[in-house]
Amino acid sequence: MARTISAQVAALTFGALTRPSLARGCRAGGTGVTYNHMVVDQVRSSDDVDRLFHALADATRRDIVRRVLQQEASVSSLARHYAMSFAAVQKHVAVLERAHLVVKQRRGREQVVHGDVDALRTATRLLSELEELWRGRVDRMEAVLADLDDPHRPTGGAA
Repeated sequence: MARTISAQVAALTFGALTRPSLARGCRAGGTGVTYNHMVVDQVRSSDDVDRLFHALADATRRDIVRRVLQQEASVSSLARHYAMSFAAVQKHVAVLERAHLVVKQRRGREQVVHGDVDALRTATRLLSELEELWRGRVDRMEAVLADLDDPHRPTGGAA
């Protein structure tokens, strides 16, 4: 019995996250596990998602994004706000550019940076979809646990 419950909880928790083949045949407590195609199919690639969240994982890069969303700025003017070299800020901007969070344009001798709101909307949408996915999994786990606590539940033994 304990092994069956562990398998059900594992299937509910992890089964649909990585492989659609696990979701197709998996049944737990009468509830099917659904592979979330919405999260996977609406993004060009997992590399794009990795680049996006890697770029947002650094506090300096998040601050640069905040600044250039408010007002475009040259890389040199951005560099004045941080206790690091111009080259280090330039590398941060390059990471943000590869993640499509900022766009860099040459204007004369300067490179002007401005933010891309669509990339932030993508991150927000992905996080919302993942939140919805996990909330559903937690709800299903709670249902399995409630079923275990139900004193009127048949024990599965022969009558």
